[in-house]
Amino acid sequence: METFLAVARLGSIRRAAAQLHVTEAAVSAAVTHVEKQLGAKLIVRSGRGIALSEAGRVYAEYCRGILGLMKEAHAAVRQADAGRLRIGVVATAGESVVLRPLASFRRRYPDVELSLSIQPRDVLFLELQHHETDLVIAGRPPHDAGLVIQARRPSTLVVVGTDNPDPRHTTWLLRGTGSGTREATLALLDRLQIDPPTLTLGSHGAVIAAAREGLGITLIHSDAVGEHLRSGALHTIDVPGTPLDRPWHAVTTPTPTLTTRLFLAHLIDPAETGPADAFHAAIGP
Repeated sequence: METFLAVARLGSIRRAAAQLHVTEAAVSAAVTHVEKQLGAKLIVRSGRGIALSEAGRVYAEYCRGILGLMKEAHAAVRQADAGRLRIGVVATAGESVVLRPLASFRRRYPDVELSLSIQPRDVLFLELQHHETDLVIAGRPPHDAGLVIQARRPSTLVVVGTDNPDPRHTTWLLRGTGSGTREATLALLDRLQIDPPTLTLGSHGAVIAAAREGLGITLIHSDAVGEHLRSGALHTIDVPGTPLDRPWHAVTTPTPTLTTRLFLAHLIDPAETGPADAFHAAIGP
């Protein structure tokens, strides 16, 4: 399964062999063996390379979930304070919400193997569903994803800029596709029934920098721009319908590992994280 996923991810027998440090013949033989077992063609020729068939795409999704669950099972039986914790966060949370609690957790539990991944919200929740990460901190997960909101932290979305332009005609700065903030911005513009010019920037930091340079206004988490608001580099703009209540969510699968539970307990403890940074245990959906 790992060999097949490498081929699926890289779109090449040769590149998969190089990544796995085996021969191309071994990779081809592994894929052929799986195809014979399943009685289905998983890869097809596509130009000079290869692509997944429909059966291959379905099988790849199952492989991701199975392998992720196996790794999660190994981690689940280790001691909580000496296990592994894979945290996924959206960029805004990664820069303004998670780092301080993560640092205090590391000081408290130095033997836990930590990793932090910053990805768009949709990618993070898909990885969580496939058990490729243990905990995600982002906006609300999709309702049909089978995921559990374990804790919340209050936050609002505000519109900021360097001056006080007419939001109907000024440029709105947007994050890239897959960003929850981008979706919230487009929904707000739709509710206001306005169609202003927009400028898409690839990263959270680029949006803030562009706003500071006067390139436009942007809807953003207040957590991310507190320092800029205090210094006067940016200021909030009064736009109907804002600020928007958009709390942060700490989300897991229905069966979080012991180490994940240990981090959640730390996250909601104001004595450890500080009252301003602590999450609150979720009650209800």
